[in-house]
Amino acid sequence: QALVGLKVGSPVALAESLAGQAQQVRMVDYQDETFEEMEQRFESQYEILEKTPLGEGTYGKVYKARQNRSGKTVAMKKMKLDSEEEGVPSTAIREIALLKELPHENVVKLLDVFCSTNKLTLVFEYVENDLKKYMKSLGLQLPPATIKSFAFQLCRGIEFCHANRILHRDLKPQNLLIDLKLRLKIADFGLARAYTVPVPKYTHEVVTVWYRAPEILLGSALYSVPVD
Repeated sequence: QALVGLKVGSPVALAESLAGQAQQVRMVDYQDETFEEMEQRFESQYEILEKTPLGEGTYGKVYKARQNRSGKTVAMKKMKLDSEEEGVPSTAIREIALLKELPHENVVKLLDVFCSTNKLTLVFEYVENDLKKYMKSLGLQLPPATIKSFAFQLCRGIEFCHANRILHRDLKPQNLLIDLKLRLKIADFGLARAYTVPVPKYTHEVVTVWYRAPEILLGSALYSVPVD
């Protein structure tokens, strides 16, 4: 709840607010640690497995990594914080806050968070593929049973988001992750918003152009769950 109302600001202030906020972090008493010591301890818990990033966006890169304690493969999103004035990107704050409220098998899990003075790291469960890469790898039309399964899982995940008053606002094949058992997970909540009733005005500069709903393409600032 503290993160939902958090405004973009000092990364140091956010680091203090984030202490103990990661969904599955087991916290112990490290009150005397400096930020540098905290960062070293956090980094020692994970090992980057591939130098080439899995993906790259406006604010950072995603790497394949391993959690040393459990041996579990994870995805680490590393974001550089350019300056004290700019602080933490609002997209990152939204993603952290909203994913903490969305425990569902069709929504990617946020496992850990760490913020220092110049870097924000989010640790997610690792999912092997996304829908765009999966379709490209097959090179053929997807089997009808697979299409039905993906459609059902997508609807179930989005229904859960909407039931928790959250608009994703950027659904596209790249943001739909597919694991080896063909389980679909909705990812990248950087443009998501919690909504209220009555619906407030939102920006229409959301969703990749090819996947925008007609009302957003026409410039409407009043929209709700149908945009997903």
